[in-house]
Amino acid sequence: MKLTVNFIINAHKILVVPVVLFLMWFYNNWGASSFLYLGLHGTYSLLWLLKQDLYPDKRFEQKIPVWIGFLTPSLPLAAYYIAPFLLISRNIMLPAWVFAAAPAIYTLGIFMHYVSDAQKHYTLQLKKGIIDQGFFARTRNPNYLGEILIYGSYALLSWHWLPFLILACWTAYFFRNMRNKDRSMSRHASFDLYKAKTGILLPKFLK
Repeated sequence: MKLTVNFIINAHKILVVPVVLFLMWFYNNWGASSFLYLGLHGTYSLLWLLKQDLYPDKRFEQKIPVWIGFLTPSLPLAAYYIAPFLLISRNIMLPAWVFAAAPAIYTLGIFMHYVSDAQKHYTLQLKKGIIDQGFFARTRNPNYLGEILIYGSYALLSWHWLPFLILACWTAYFFRNMRNKDRSMSRHASFDLYKAKTGILLPKFLK
C-alpha cells in the first residue's frame, strides 16, 4: 500500500487542533498561553490545507510505501507536537513580551511562506525559468524563511530549548533542499547573476 507525501503531511496538519485541545483537556490547562498556541498553529494548519487545494506543491504528490511514510515524513513531523506538549504540560506562564513577539514572528512567517509560494506557483504557470522579482528579488528561498519563522514562533511559545533544537535539524534539512534547488537552477544562464544579488535564505540588501 502506498500513500502520497501530501496525504501524510495533510494528516498531520488536520491533527494539530485535536492534539492541542486534547493536551489542554488532559492537563486541564485552559490558560491564555495555551489558547494562543492553539490559535497560531491551528490557523497555520488551515492555511496549509487551503494552499494545497488552491496551489499545491507538485513535489508532495509522490507516492511512497506506508512504512517509509511513517519513518519520513510522518515521524519527523510528529516532533512538532513537542512544542505544545512542553507549553501545556508544564503550565507555563509566559512573559508578557512573548504575547507580542510570537504573533509578530508568526505573522511575518505566514506572509512570506504562503505569498511567496503563491507567487512561484502562478509565475511558473506563465513562464518557466528563474523568478527574480517580488519575494525572490533578495532571497532565493523566501518560503523556507517563512516556515522557519513560523516554527520559531512555536518554539518561543514552548519556552524550552528542545523545539529550537528540532527547528535547527529541520533548518539543516531545508538547507539541503535549497542547495539542491541551486544546482537545478544553475542550468540557466542568468543564475550566476541572480545568485550574486540574493541570499540563499536571508535577504541580501547590499550588492
